[in-house]
Amino acid sequence: MGMPMELNTMIVTKNNEIREEENLFTLVKEGYRLYPMEIPIEVRVTKHSDPNAIGRIEELRWTDGETSIRYRLLSLNSTN
Repeated sequence: MGMPMELNTMIVTKNNEIREEENLFTLVKEGYRLYPMEIPIEVRVTKHSDPNAIGRIEELRWTDGETSIRYRLLSLNSTN
């Protein structure tokens, strides 16, 4: 029996992220997802929005059909 899993190459928050520290966030997504670890990837609000930051995933957990990631923002994209 297989386990459904999605491979993600960017962090899509949909404004559901929780700030733990100044640049450290936690995000919980439905389903099992695999992300590249400890390399810079884009952070977006939606899949089709412009990237608003670059982050690095430091921790990934799969529990009860959910994926929890902890990521650190490395840089913000500003319109200024």
